[in-house]
Amino acid sequence: MKIAAAAYSFDWFEDFDAYRAKLSRWVEAASDCDLLVFPEYGAMELASLGGAGIAGDLEASLHEVARHEAARIALHEELAARYGLHILAASAPFFVGERPFNRATLIGPRGRIGHQDKQVMTRFEREEWHVVGAPGLRVFDTAIGRLGILICYDSEFPLLARQLAEAGVELILTPSCTDTVAGFNRVRIGAMARALESQCVVVHAPTVGDCDWNPAIDENRGRAAIYAPSDGVWPESGILAEGEMDRAGWVKARIDLDRVRESRENGRVLPFAHWPESHVGLIT
Repeated sequence: MKIAAAAYSFDWFEDFDAYRAKLSRWVEAASDCDLLVFPEYGAMELASLGGAGIAGDLEASLHEVARHEAARIALHEELAARYGLHILAASAPFFVGERPFNRATLIGPRGRIGHQDKQVMTRFEREEWHVVGAPGLRVFDTAIGRLGILICYDSEFPLLARQLAEAGVELILTPSCTDTVAGFNRVRIGAMARALESQCVVVHAPTVGDCDWNPAIDENRGRAAIYAPSDGVWPESGILAEGEMDRAGWVKARIDLDRVRESRENGRVLPFAHWPESHVGLIT
């Protein structure tokens, strides 16, 4: 299959039709692919529909974006059906109680497949934005493979990915939103490490560029990439495809998931199989 990872920049919209036009252009540009991955908090640009006052307020912008969730997902479903592909929609705040989860929704050609909520909140999310975690990982069995999703900071925790790998996940999607090069590198290094130890493919889709009208997404650094374990079956660098730093657009790669199984069974090293041997105690 062919995968596209978005390095996604934010825009201001006067109405939902403007957002519809943008998303339609993005999906059309990657319609030669089977799976499109958008970034964490990419939906926050919909806060602009509330006007400058709401868009510039941390709390009000969460509610404004959440207000458009049904229409946003319906648009993704329409586009996925039109082009016959799978889309991980950009994550967005989703309110169940008083505080929102950070939710990414997976959509296929026949409609919504399911969603994954972020597990572990960053300091900004928990201390200033008051976005909360929703513990529980999901595995998605799709026509293109068995998928899992680790949203941004979640990719920095090996045990989360290990649970997915032990459940048979072959492809981990990692949407991110980071405001510094250091933050981007933490996710990048985490994504590459998860590909190495789980011997699977990891797709990293970040936000990029400046957005001066919302304090949560004002600065965005990163590059889109698709990673694999560097164990002989895959490229020596572990990089299947990688874009330019801070440049918006798609990064694409062709993936054969049979290589995941081959890697796990016959790789030059077998960290996926040998993981239990790392469960050792301290010598005192």
